[in-house]
Amino acid sequence: MSLVIYIAVMAGVTYFIRMIPFAAFRRQIKSRFFRSFLYYVPYAVLTAMTIPAIFYSTGSMATAAFGTAVAVVLAYFDMPLIVVALAASAAAFSAGYFYSLF
Repeated sequence: MSLVIYIAVMAGVTYFIRMIPFAAFRRQIKSRFFRSFLYYVPYAVLTAMTIPAIFYSTGSMATAAFGTAVAVVLAYFDMPLIVVALAASAAAFSAGYFYSLF
């Protein structure tokens, strides 16, 4: 029964979070600054959630940094997301493997 209550509360919270902007901003936003700010919010939130997970996922800061560096370089050169993810994972894995040998 408590699982149903948890799901209902999360559904309500999700609905209200998505409904508030529609209720608060009835007309189109004209401010260039505010529109630009709202455009970049999802990227900032995704980055804030992803970066800590990257550095705590491998157990070694060196392997995580190496995988992140590979991902940043490949993303800079506009490689597809799957290529970036697989190459970064392979780089972190290989760095961890070679790091454990020495």
